[in-house]
Amino acid sequence: MPSAFDFAPFRRSTVGFDRLFELLENSASGQSQDNYPPFDLIKLGDNQFRISLAVAGFSQDEIDITAHQNQLIVSGQKREDGDATYIHRGIANRSFERRFGLADHIMVTSADLNDGLLSIELIREIPEAMKPRKIGIGSGETRRLDAPSRDAGRPKRASKQLQDA
Repeated sequence: MPSAFDFAPFRRSTVGFDRLFELLENSASGQSQDNYPPFDLIKLGDNQFRISLAVAGFSQDEIDITAHQNQLIVSGQKREDGDATYIHRGIANRSFERRFGLADHIMVTSADLNDGLLSIELIREIPEAMKPRKIGIGSGETRRLDAPSRDAGRPKRASKQLQDA
């Protein structure tokens, strides 16, 4: 189903944003997502995040976490308990798959299952090449903004006029 908003004018005037427009079109298309299992997104710091999923009844070996091409996929496959005879089954026992879109440079650092909550820790690590850098005018040299200059710590030479005096 096409989106109600036309992104064509933006596509014509931008370069490299194809993935962003595809995400916007897919989210705006009204795809109904299953709300199971419920989850929380938590911002722990400027570059640290946590996803907490309620996966009561699932063990570690029944859950699979995969990070691939800016997408985090969490899936669970419950094994059948053939020995038990249930009178009432109120705890969800269905398989699930949750997908989370990850921004560039977001890395999964760890995952932990405790008390029915699956916690996935994420961090944003910006590569050195992407950090701002100072461009010297006329010197032909570049350096990172937070790096000391080459002349830091060197004694200054006296000018020729002072040396002749």
